[in-house]
Amino acid sequence: MFCNQCEQTLQDSGCIKAGVCGKNHETASLQDLLTYAIRGLCQVTMAARTSGINDPAINRFISKAIFSTLTNVNFDPIRLQDMINQTVGKRENLNSKLADTCGSIHFDDPAVLFSPAKDMAGLVKQGEEVGLPIDRERDKDVQSLQETALYGIRGVAAYADHAAILGQEDDTVYASVQEILTKITDKSLTLDTGKTNLKAMELLDAGNTGNFGHPEPTLVNIGYRPGKAILVTGHDLKDLETLLKQTLGKDIHIYTHGEMLPAHGYPELKKYTHLVGHFGTAWQNQRKELPDFPGPVLFTTNCIQKPAQSYKDNVFTTGLVAWPDVCHVENNDFTPVIEQALKAPGFTSERQTGTTWVGYARNTVLQEHPMGSVIDTLISYVKSGSIRHFFLVGGCDGAKPGRNYYSDFVDQAPDDTVILTLACGKFRFFDRDLGAIDGVPRLIDVGQCNDAYSAVVIASALSKAFGKDVSDLPLSLILSWYEQKAVAILLTLFHLGFKNIRLGPSMPAFLTPNVQQVLVDSFNIQPISTPEKDIAACLGTCPSQ
Repeated sequence: MFCNQCEQTLQDSGCIKAGVCGKNHETASLQDLLTYAIRGLCQVTMAARTSGINDPAINRFISKAIFSTLTNVNFDPIRLQDMINQTVGKRENLNSKLADTCGSIHFDDPAVLFSPAKDMAGLVKQGEEVGLPIDRERDKDVQSLQETALYGIRGVAAYADHAAILGQEDDTVYASVQEILTKITDKSLTLDTGKTNLKAMELLDAGNTGNFGHPEPTLVNIGYRPGKAILVTGHDLKDLETLLKQTLGKDIHIYTHGEMLPAHGYPELKKYTHLVGHFGTAWQNQRKELPDFPGPVLFTTNCIQKPAQSYKDNVFTTGLVAWPDVCHVENNDFTPVIEQALKAPGFTSERQTGTTWVGYARNTVLQEHPMGSVIDTLISYVKSGSIRHFFLVGGCDGAKPGRNYYSDFVDQAPDDTVILTLACGKFRFFDRDLGAIDGVPRLIDVGQCNDAYSAVVIASALSKAFGKDVSDLPLSLILSWYEQKAVAILLTLFHLGFKNIRLGPSMPAFLTPNVQQVLVDSFNIQPISTPEKDIAACLGTCPSQ
């Protein structure tokens, strides 16, 4: 196997025997083969589109399949095998419809002719043959661009699937994903990926706010109270809502974990009184934290690690998440999870370790109030000098050494600066009390990683108010990355013209020195150094107001 798609890849080069994420050679090969098969299906879907044939079910399936190859999602060989076979079956059915409409079409890509082996060993061997490098005839720089586009598209597919679950779809997103996968060697496609991801995140934002209301500032308890308990992790708010409905009146407390923390700010979710608080921190700490949770844990999206034996029987997956020999919930029926919660001991005591604010998404910041909006207040404080600078310190968390940089950065940021944050990287400092500037909290939680859309909207509003390009605002982006959603978001920021981004804790292993230099020349992206140096550099280059 060879895999370099996440930040924790072995020795900043690539995992070759087993993934740091926990996937083995078999799983890695099957994911490579599924990607290859999907590329073949996309060749046919694009040809079909030109002939007026567009199958919505296939569009949804492609997003699901690509999402399944994202880090920490699907580790189950049986489910991957089924998805590979489905891919080829859908390709052949669509090809037949295409032939009936306009005659047989010749495809140059051998992925269109791919036929899956009948057994698991054969599939694994096929995966070995089509895995990275994507095109062995290309040079390393082109290879780097291919991987950047591919990993970005995996992030886009994840957001598109999240949005579709909530009833928000746009065929232009599906068409773009399919086109990019058919032209993965085109050097111009990486920024197109960012443009497509912006639309996917906009759809997801509409799905979340349309179904659950706009987030409101909400104080969330960190800890637990006596009673039966279920822990929900991942990103899928629809799964959480369904579980809340199915546990009504059952005297079971529901807790969020990881990226589910912002759920407490949504009016249609926080109205459930048995959604009582938040337990634990970021995804990479689950093997330390979950043994202490006395009830079932539901994984809804990308975040799962190999469950330890001490809590494996308490683990349930749903949607595209899967681990071998772990109970998978189908058809939104969480009865097995509820039954396990009622059998489990639950908490017998109370412990509150603090509180944290959520709900400062775009509507909270931008909406008009009789006394003025939050952003009007922020702008007036910047112009008066009360606020000198904004730092967006956000992104993925992880276990790799060096991530204490982000908590140190927040701790050392001057008192006249404001910290915006989102995604699970905030768990390095989410419980800090940074105080306020004339009533405005210095730590503002925008939401999940997909709420980068909210951050973009807020930045756009600041840009308009100050009459400056986003790259000239008193705003610095200090980002951490781990997996492919972060790659998609980074490409979106490039598409929107953001520059001077500091990225860490290490630069992507799939970027060659030449490609990285292009990003430096075009966007002045740079690796993090030390909090002291980076804060000084950001403030020293801050434009005068």
